[in-house]
Amino acid sequence: MTCALALEALAFDHQDGEEILPHCHAQAQLIHGISGVMLVGAAGTHWVVPAGHALWVPPGIEHQIRMLGQVSMRTLFMPASTWPWGGEQCQLINVTPLMRELLVAASGLPSQADNPHRRQCIHELLLVEMHGAQAVALHLAMPADPRLQRLCNQVIARPASEAGLEDWARQLNMSSRTLARLFQRELGTSFGDWRTRVRMVLAMQRLGSGASVLEVALEHGYQSPSAFSQTFKRVVGHLPSHYQG
Repeated sequence: MTCALALEALAFDHQDGEEILPHCHAQAQLIHGISGVMLVGAAGTHWVVPAGHALWVPPGIEHQIRMLGQVSMRTLFMPASTWPWGGEQCQLINVTPLMRELLVAASGLPSQADNPHRRQCIHELLLVEMHGAQAVALHLAMPADPRLQRLCNQVIARPASEAGLEDWARQLNMSSRTLARLFQRELGTSFGDWRTRVRMVLAMQRLGSGASVLEVALEHGYQSPSAFSQTFKRVVGHLPSHYQG
């Protein structure tokens, strides 16, 4: 196993709407928020990273981060060789409760540890948890068109909104047919399917924080837990209970 002392964990607090401009690192980075939601743009793809999840960013990959709500970030820098799946692609993973607490503990360690054995144990256990983490094949395509960017950011901020294609078309001063074509060209999917994906990604955060299926269903625009659960299983591949903390 890679020497645990090669890991570096840091803690940052960010405000709603705050942005970290495009940049890259010489080491790989694991981006996790113990609270809040982050929108990370990397390698031409946008990832919604809710609490309970983390995004692996390989070395040298330019990325930028936008905070959706207040975010308490815990981030880990490490050699790329520590990543169990290898490769040069970003990967979203589930963060177990133990892994979350280890990230919090690691980011609170002083730079010159009084107890190097404790530091090494925390780092080595973090690597064990990373190797057992479940990959999540769920990310969001985001548009380059500024008009669609504004629309998509508002959908992410208010996932329960029932505003439809016609409503958004009026706000953007275009016909619904033009907006539908623009959405398909930019994102390769329909507005309705994209919004459903947003809702499911954000629902994971609430489920992981202990919210009931009924609460999450209502918060994300569904009138019943059964309708929400059916959609969640279709999109994510698991029932909502799989993600409940």
